[in-house]
Amino acid sequence: MRKVRVAIALITCLALASCNFAPRYQQPDLPIAGSYESADIVTAGGDRLASEVTWEMFFRDPTLRQLIATALERNRDLAASVARIDQAQALYRVQRSAQFPQVVAGADATRTKTPLNVIEPEDPNTNTSVHFNQYNVQVAVTSFELDFWGRVANMAESARRNYLATVEATQAFRLSLISNVAATYYAILSGNEGIALAEHTLATRQYALEVATLRLEAGATSLVDYEHAKILVTQAQTQLAELQRTTGQQRDQLVVLIGGPLPVDISERHEMQDADQFGNLDAGLPSSLLTLRPDVRAAEQSLRAADADIGAARADYFPRISLTGNFGYVSPELNDLFVPGKQAWLISGFVTLPIFDAGRRSAQLGLSQARRSELVANYQKTVQVAFREVSDALIARQRLQEQIAAQERAVASEERLAEAAELRYQNGISIYLEVVDAKRNLFAAQQQLIQLRAAALQNGASLYVALGGGQGG
Repeated sequence: MRKVRVAIALITCLALASCNFAPRYQQPDLPIAGSYESADIVTAGGDRLASEVTWEMFFRDPTLRQLIATALERNRDLAASVARIDQAQALYRVQRSAQFPQVVAGADATRTKTPLNVIEPEDPNTNTSVHFNQYNVQVAVTSFELDFWGRVANMAESARRNYLATVEATQAFRLSLISNVAATYYAILSGNEGIALAEHTLATRQYALEVATLRLEAGATSLVDYEHAKILVTQAQTQLAELQRTTGQQRDQLVVLIGGPLPVDISERHEMQDADQFGNLDAGLPSSLLTLRPDVRAAEQSLRAADADIGAARADYFPRISLTGNFGYVSPELNDLFVPGKQAWLISGFVTLPIFDAGRRSAQLGLSQARRSELVANYQKTVQVAFREVSDALIARQRLQEQIAAQERAVASEERLAEAAELRYQNGISIYLEVVDAKRNLFAAQQQLIQLRAAALQNGASLYVALGGGQGG
């Protein structure tokens, strides 16, 4: 009968140990459409998902690849993010260790001297003393909580999920860093091209101003025409100074992003017209963002951690049972310490039953539940942002191509108009103001075309990141 009771007790303990009060994870409702609005451009020009294309494969500019590799190696913010992974992993290991008993070993030896008259007070004239020795060696299990309600397990699970969320957040930062390096690089290239155009325009207009000066001195032109020629020069000078300022600042920004001096000289490079800069991608369906985007995965891991926190808070309503024990040898003589007769052991249990805590456990549970509600909203918002970023990039991809084509036609028309205005002025058909307007409009149209080409390249990088591009090396 005693064996039956023991078996029943063991079965009960095992059943209790399997208790877990954490809510079962359910993916929140996704407040996004089932497909992208621009169905005609959903493939983004390819048949491979972004997760299958590493950044080395996607970006085909060797200079840009070198800059990205340098940034991933030296960027200080990324280094700090990686360090946070190590911290989260260490915290998880600390929390997980609580699921296992902590075993310690110890040994001690004592020797005491006691006057015999203390032991036998009836003989006050005795000056003899007695020596006592004791040697003790033991292995002990410190206070170990029997996790019947899953409190310790849920705390470890929460730490694990937070660690995974940190890993995903670092992956998201890597993608963001790649996007920022690419966008800054293309901004510098467009600035270099704009500077080259402004310098060429300035040189041409300075020559025209010299001619206008000679004509004014010879009385062959009016002061108005001369001032208009000066206006064209100052316009080019102003634009050149502005482009040099912004491009220099972008170069400084790139230095910060890559964590040190630029490994290559890009001051003279301007390749906005280079075609085939990117690999082809398939945008897939919006639901694929849940598995491809690291920021979405990070939000989901944080949500799972909140579920585990709720389980731990609920377990606080139940008793905690802790065990301690030790086993060893105790002997007054060292030479017979390790003999069966000198064995000593102790097993003890301690139960704490919560009775009154002024609402602390209830407040802790409410805090965990409110935290989960916040994380549900954050998760849904992250999914919405991911959907919007992809949709925006897909739309921009199509419309920027249309804008560039239209702007190229506009530049061609402005060039013809500027040539015609110059001829009309030289033949005395029109005043010089018509030439000024034509050249000013041509210069503005050329600069706008450069900016559109840069925007198209930057959007290509943004689309790759928005689709959760593969991390690569």
